[in-house]
Amino acid sequence: MSTLRIPIGSNDHVQGNPETAKIVLVEYGDYQCPYCGHAFPLVKKFVEEYPDNVAFVFRNFPLTDSHEYAMSAATIAEAAGNQGKFWEMHDLIYDNQNLLNEGLLKECVKVLQLDVNKIENDINTSEIQDKIETDFEGGVRSGVNGTPSFFVNGQKWEDYDGTYDCFADLLS
Repeated sequence: MSTLRIPIGSNDHVQGNPETAKIVLVEYGDYQCPYCGHAFPLVKKFVEEYPDNVAFVFRNFPLTDSHEYAMSAATIAEAAGNQGKFWEMHDLIYDNQNLLNEGLLKECVKVLQLDVNKIENDINTSEIQDKIETDFEGGVRSGVNGTPSFFVNGQKWEDYDGTYDCFADLLS
């Protein structure tokens, strides 16, 4: 069984408190991956239903060879994070995944009322690209070879079956 090689740190996007949560769920995801798109509402419901028991971390794992807009989406989400709106952008992209293209990403920036100049500056900095690359390399080191890949309390979770019940079973 693979283990999470990169501990959760200050550069991670986290919902909930990983110090007190019974379940710390880390996802390596790709915004254009249809399986990640399917998992998105299941994870969201799980985190919302058990806020005291679950902490959720999302890490970028863009599969650029097969998903044309995966890197652009990850970059925009990280840039939104610099304006305190990572999770809003994350959710908006997944909610509109079937329409994902450069135009949609620009529309998402408008919808979230982000500073367009700051976004444009941020997406051209090495800081964001380094963060995405660090996420990706950490995934590879942890045994990620596809998306979504989940880790539960530091162990690669092989029981994800595409249903909500498999998440709820983590707390039983």
